[in-house]
Amino acid sequence: MSRASSLLAVLTPTEVREFLPEPLLTQLRGLVPEFRLIDPTGMSEAAFGIELARINPDIVLGCWKTPPLPEALPSRLRYVCYITGSVKKMISRAHLERGLIVSNWGGSISRTVAEAALFHMLACLRNASHWAIAMHQPGTAAWKNGLTDARSLFRRSVGIHGFGPVARELVGLLKPWGCPTTAFAPDLTAELAHAYGVERAASLDALFAENEIIVELAPLIPATTGLITERLLRLIRPGGVFVNVGRGAVVDEAALLRVARDGRISIGLDVYTTEPLPADSGFRSLPRVSLTPHTAGPTIDRYPDAGAFAVKNLRAHVEGRPLEAVITPEIYDQSS
Repeated sequence: MSRASSLLAVLTPTEVREFLPEPLLTQLRGLVPEFRLIDPTGMSEAAFGIELARINPDIVLGCWKTPPLPEALPSRLRYVCYITGSVKKMISRAHLERGLIVSNWGGSISRTVAEAALFHMLACLRNASHWAIAMHQPGTAAWKNGLTDARSLFRRSVGIHGFGPVARELVGLLKPWGCPTTAFAPDLTAELAHAYGVERAASLDALFAENEIIVELAPLIPATTGLITERLLRLIRPGGVFVNVGRGAVVDEAALLRVARDGRISIGLDVYTTEPLPADSGFRSLPRVSLTPHTAGPTIDRYPDAGAFAVKNLRAHVEGRPLEAVITPEIYDQSS
C-alpha cells in the first residue's frame, strides 16, 4: 500500500464539471483521508508555489489551468496525476529526473481523435466541404453535374505517419472498410506491426507514394518540426487524401497550402501551425479542404473518459499498484 494520505486537486470549476462528473468526484474525494480542491483561476505561479508548500500534499491532480510546479517541490509530493495531455506546461524534465512520478491521460482519449481522422477521411472522399457550402446557399440549385467525384473509403490504402495510441485506435476503426494499412514510425517494430495487422513502410517517401490516404499522427518534437515537405506531399497520387489530426507544425504549412490550391488531392485538417486559424488563411477558401477547429479530441461528451482514467491511476497509486501512462524523461523528450 502507498503511504499517500493527502491529495490536492488544482482544477477550475469548469474542469471539475467537465472531467469529474458524479460519481467520479465522490470517488476522487474518497481515495485519501485528506482531500483539498483549489481553483487556480487568476492564481500566479508564485502564489501557487506558496499554497503548494503550505498544503504539502502527497499527490497533486492537475489539468490545463494548473500553474507550473515550482522548481523546489514540497517535501511530501511524490506523484502528479495530470488529467489531460502534454505535461510540459506544468512539469519540467528536472522534476522527473529527481524522481517525481507523473502520468497523463494516456490513451483514454485516443479513440475520439482517431474518430476525427476517420471523419476527415470520409469528408474528403465525399467532397463534403464543397457540398456543405454549395447546397446551403439561399436559392441555390447546386447539384451533382454529370459524374460525381464522390469516392468510397472501402479498400482504399491508408498510410499512417506515427504509431502511437491514436494510430492504433484508427487501425481498429478502419477494419470494417477493409483498408490495407501501412505505417511509418521510428519505434514501430515488426512485432508491433504484426500485432496490429499493419505493414511497415520502408521509408517516409514510400509511405506517401504508395498509399491513397495519408494520416499524419507524428508527435511534434524538434526532429519532426516541418518534416512533411512539399516534396513529400506531392508524392501522394492525384485524387488522394492527406489528413492531419496530430500536430500542425509537423507539416510545412505554406507548402501544404500550395498543394491544396492545386486541387490534386483533398485535405482534412484539425490542427494548424497558428491557432486559432487566422481569418485570412488561404485554407478557408478552398472547397477540397475539410477544416475543423482543433476539436479532434476529446469531444466534450468524452472528457469524463480522461477523468475516469485519472481516478483509476490515483487509486492504483494509493493502493501501491503500477500506474499507466507514466511520463519518463525519455517520453517527455518525445512528447509534444
